[in-house]
Amino acid sequence: MVLDLDDLRPNPGAKPRPKRVGRGYSSGHGGHESGRGTKGQGARSGVRMRPGFEGGQTPLWMRFPKRGFHNPLAKEYAIVNIGALEKHFAPGEEVTLDKLMAKGLVKDPKDGLKILGEGELTKPLVVRAHKFSRAAKAKIEAAGGRAEEVPSA
Repeated sequence: MVLDLDDLRPNPGAKPRPKRVGRGYSSGHGGHESGRGTKGQGARSGVRMRPGFEGGQTPLWMRFPKRGFHNPLAKEYAIVNIGALEKHFAPGEEVTLDKLMAKGLVKDPKDGLKILGEGELTKPLVVRAHKFSRAAKAKIEAAGGRAEEVPSA
């Protein structure tokens, strides 16, 4: 048997009959109100109240104080300290964002990786990150390693 697109039908009960409003009291969907309640803005045709509109009362978002400024274009970096690299990596090993995520040191990569200088580093490591603090770069190079900046995506 060949199945054609014409043979496809929705399961029984999957498509309820449309609500026919404004067809008299016996339709079960309102007589003259047609399921819109009585009077007021919502009962009129063409009503479209914006989200958060509270009928003329001062809306919630206006009642709360606003403070500060949030820059939507600011980049947020996943941060790892030098001390963590000392504990989790062997001498001469390459440190990347992927390896840090695999070891559980970074959970959310955000907009990239930044290495900060808290802690001590005694092993030479090749560290590839998007940003370095001055102290972190100095400590990596003092230990005989390399701090390589990876371009941001």
